[in-house]
Amino acid sequence: MSLNDIVLNALERARLDLRSGRISVRTELDRHLPSVTCNAMQMQQVVFNLIANAVDGMARTPESERVLTITSSFSHPGDALVRIGDTGSGIALTDKERIFEPFFTTKPNGMGMGLMFCRSVIEGHGGRLWAMDNQPRGAVFHFTLPANDEDPSTMEQPS
Repeated sequence: MSLNDIVLNALERARLDLRSGRISVRTELDRHLPSVTCNAMQMQQVVFNLIANAVDGMARTPESERVLTITSSFSHPGDALVRIGDTGSGIALTDKERIFEPFFTTKPNGMGMGLMFCRSVIEGHGGRLWAMDNQPRGAVFHFTLPANDEDPSTMEQPS
């Protein structure tokens, strides 16, 4: 699968939330990113969840400063890397160690299952998911998936 296509499909799904939240979107997707082997529906849900969390994280940010940045690149050793960053309030220091725990939430109506689901899916596909502070503010979630050796532009398409 093309991870870039998965990202673009998730962005399309989130379009209304991004528009209503008045969030600027910046993408820098590596056109030469190798394909990955994954369940496309699960990965699209992961990316959508991370985008939705970014939208929520920017709710109190002034409208003119709301920016969602998504990048993809090839990472050593042989991984596809996606970064989803926001300019929101970030992750409190006391919450950083717990955000991937089941039932831990910082949202008033949250169930605490979204990030746990995301990590479980990513790890189930042989990858990693982690969060860091964004600069100058906000949060950025990174995930990797093992890249296929084949060049996606030369792969035979199923009939």
